[in-house]
Amino acid sequence: MNKEVLGRCPVCDSHLKVTEITCGSCGTSIRGKFDPCKFCQLSKEQKYFIEVFIKNRGNIKEIEKELGISYPTVRNKLDEVIESMGYKVEDKIKVNRKEILDKLDKGEIDKDEALRLLSE
Repeated sequence: MNKEVLGRCPVCDSHLKVTEITCGSCGTSIRGKFDPCKFCQLSKEQKYFIEVFIKNRGNIKEIEKELGISYPTVRNKLDEVIESMGYKVEDKIKVNRKEILDKLDKGEIDKDEALRLLSE
């Protein structure tokens, strides 16, 4: 059974460097200092969130339902993942009214969620 490459230190949670890789077929080894992929550097919780996000094709309503969390929590978790991957998240701008109404129209959120978001 293959194990996943660690991207974060299990002791201090800092980013790890890979120093050797080996081909399982021919045995060739390469040594150096390599950065793990950006996804390897995410926490287990962040990887699970991304898995749910992809499985649900980014449908926020389905992600909310599967994880049992609210729309703002989904957005916050996505922002955390984006930041962990080294990208800048623009200042958290409140969702505009048009976006909320569009989501309601598409059935991505229900009327109670729309009212809650509009009141924030």
